[in-house]
Amino acid sequence: MENAKDLRLAVLIDADNIPSRLIGGILEEIAKYGAPTFKRIYADWTKPHVAGWKSVLLDHAITPVQQYSYTTGKNSSDSALIIDAMDILYTGRMDGFCLVSSDSDFTRLATRLREAGMKVFGMGEQKTPPAFRAACDKFIYIEILNQQENSPEPDKKRNETKKEKVISKPDKNLISLLTSSVNDIADENGWAFLGELGSFVLKKRPDFDPRNYGFEKLLPLIKSLHSFDIDERETGRRNVKLVYVKAKNR
Repeated sequence: MENAKDLRLAVLIDADNIPSRLIGGILEEIAKYGAPTFKRIYADWTKPHVAGWKSVLLDHAITPVQQYSYTTGKNSSDSALIIDAMDILYTGRMDGFCLVSSDSDFTRLATRLREAGMKVFGMGEQKTPPAFRAACDKFIYIEILNQQENSPEPDKKRNETKKEKVISKPDKNLISLLTSSVNDIADENGWAFLGELGSFVLKKRPDFDPRNYGFEKLLPLIKSLHSFDIDERETGRRNVKLVYVKAKNR
């Protein structure tokens, strides 16, 4: 996560592939990585299937972009979003982009933006093709996002529902990913700094997120696997510890 500064982000949303009920959670997630400077959403707004978006655009200051469908069965908003992204890139005013879609058509766009030095965050459903996920610096599944913005449930029930969201179960592939990553960055004694581990795993798997497995943070996920030793080292500062992990099979 980019905490060093607020990245100026261009948020571009493909309305045809993202449900409007998740907009609150989407923007809440984006705020963790930077400040949305551009917020645009693309669709043929004459079509009934995107009607749900119209009621939330003003509340979140998102600019709708109209793109008529020139042929049947083809999503014409893709080209409009791509053209706008390149125009925004050449203004030189952005630090990164957030592409909100489950469409693989944006794979080349994500790659091109990263080639230009942009941070690229992708957001979409779990069904998003692997190529698009891999083309981003980080990819977040929208299934794990907070839906409280448009939910009628009481706060307590909403929070409980959020904690129960699990879209993947820890398995041997996850353990292998974490074990190899720990070993790749470990010191001569086999210990790897947890903060560095999280960033390193993302380089291998941009869609990695502890929340996919039902955990808010990486440390509880690692503890649940029982495959790693944990060393929480005192720093001399109150309530501040440095956490290191070591693969038990090392």
